[in-house]
Amino acid sequence: MRSKWKSLTLAVLAALLIFNAPPAGAQRPQADAKAAKGGAGVMLHKLFDEEWEWTMQQYPTFASSLGDRRFNDRWEDAGLEAVERRQQHRLDTQKRLRSIERARLAPADQLNYDLFRKDLEADIEEYKFRTYLLPINQRGGVQTANELAELLRFQTVKDYEDWTARLRALPRLLDQTIELMREGVRAKILWPKVTQKRVPAQIDNQIVARAEDSPFYKPFAAGFPDTIPAPEQERLRRDAREVITQSVVPAYRKLKEYFVGEYLPASFDEVGIWQWPNGGEAYAFQARRYTTTDLTPQQIHEKGLSEVARIRAEMQKVMTRVGFKGTHKEFFKKLRTDDQFYYKTPQELLDAYRAVSKQIDPNLVKVFKTLPRMPYGVTPIPKESAPDTTTAYYNQPAADGSRPGLYYVNLYKPETRPKWEMMALSLHEAVPGHHLQISRAMELGEIPKFRRYGGYTAFIEGWGLYAESLGEEMGLYDDPYSKFGQLTYEMWRAVRLVVDTGMHHMKWDRQRAITYFLDNAAKTEQDIVNEIDRYITNPGQALAYKIGELKLKELRARAARELGPRFDIREFHDVVLGSGAVPLDVLERNVDEWIRSEKQRATK
Repeated sequence: MRSKWKSLTLAVLAALLIFNAPPAGAQRPQADAKAAKGGAGVMLHKLFDEEWEWTMQQYPTFASSLGDRRFNDRWEDAGLEAVERRQQHRLDTQKRLRSIERARLAPADQLNYDLFRKDLEADIEEYKFRTYLLPINQRGGVQTANELAELLRFQTVKDYEDWTARLRALPRLLDQTIELMREGVRAKILWPKVTQKRVPAQIDNQIVARAEDSPFYKPFAAGFPDTIPAPEQERLRRDAREVITQSVVPAYRKLKEYFVGEYLPASFDEVGIWQWPNGGEAYAFQARRYTTTDLTPQQIHEKGLSEVARIRAEMQKVMTRVGFKGTHKEFFKKLRTDDQFYYKTPQELLDAYRAVSKQIDPNLVKVFKTLPRMPYGVTPIPKESAPDTTTAYYNQPAADGSRPGLYYVNLYKPETRPKWEMMALSLHEAVPGHHLQISRAMELGEIPKFRRYGGYTAFIEGWGLYAESLGEEMGLYDDPYSKFGQLTYEMWRAVRLVVDTGMHHMKWDRQRAITYFLDNAAKTEQDIVNEIDRYITNPGQALAYKIGELKLKELRARAARELGPRFDIREFHDVVLGSGAVPLDVLERNVDEWIRSEKQRATK
């Protein structure tokens, strides 16, 4: 899963998930580059550059996460008036885009134009569903805003002063969050009580008796660079303690009072966004957007059922291989409860994750020709949010190279984190999954920034799931239990198609979704409950993984069939990744063009 911070705190930036690139497997023709410099091309790239700058200004925490430090002293303006201004900006941008003559653009820029337009239209359509009225859920929001500090550099006096300035501005952001929630109550756009009841304890983490115990104080407690004189260090600490005590803690008390007293009681008793005023339409929209297809929720549900049946048969083969005579449910129980599959302490678990990553790295050259230069690290999920979040997630590197990619692993309750899932999980979140794909995209310097740092969930998460299967070819599933772990993870994504559509489209209750998950995958109940609650508060996102992976495997099989002995898996991966993250229909077109070009080369 990609960055928790970006996907939750910066939810509106999901709008950046529908951009594109030139055809894969080929250099951009010189004539195209020249054409882009004249007339319409200049206007288009000026628009791209100005829109990126607007994005940085409107979403300063996203800018900070990319290493752009210009706005490190501020948060987003989250008020309703700001939301309306942004929508008007999109409408104005749409008019401006229409004024550019598409026919006069180079072919690569025609494609950029089309997909930028498509994304803009989707942003404008999404506004009517008012998802901005959902600023808090159990996986993040202003109650976990301190986690931004993990993505920042603290090297100069200004870095620390900027963080203190952000803390001074935090009460305004919390007031705006309450404003959004009040309107959400009025509009009946809410999450259910079952997930929201986790939030008060998260707010409590911010209501501290001593400023030094605040999660926001961590940068000041971690130790200053030697270049900052001791008197300055003390001043910075004193200022931070003062603002936390006088501004931050009272603002969180106010937030909790509203959340517990008014917001939580108003939340839905049942799960599923079918309860929103236009919930059915909203879910169909999210399904289309996340999968970059026209599949309906019902079609996706049926695809999930067929995939679950197929993977169960593959699981049975592994059970037979290890000599297990019982049922699937009995085998799952063994995997969930046998002590041999678990580490005893968080440190042992973290050390093991780091060892797994080191095992993967040297095997990448077996299936990849081009690897990113940017390194990655393995680090724990912050303890404040670990109990309520997923097994792992990934944060992309800073755009300026100042921070590596970060693979976050959940060390909460190590007795619920099985060894047999660690290889598949690491292949997905780090390499050859998210880190390899996202870093490669960021290093495609010739493409506009919105493509380098944006993406499409179906491609990005589809690639992550596909990457898990590459462990077989790299020789990394060296025992049947780790192979079963890979099948469990594939089953997990197939189950998502069933339970996400089940709850949001077919009105399943939460327990039915949990039970279906438990019956079909060996993941522990702790993980399954957190996963189901994630789908409840991020409708449609979980559909992208399996839909994207199925398209990648379909295209690989097509290329292997069409090219026969000329098929090279390393070349195929270069084609898939060489244009950055793209919608699935564009990916298919890119691969088909590569197949044609390879066939033509063979006949010369």
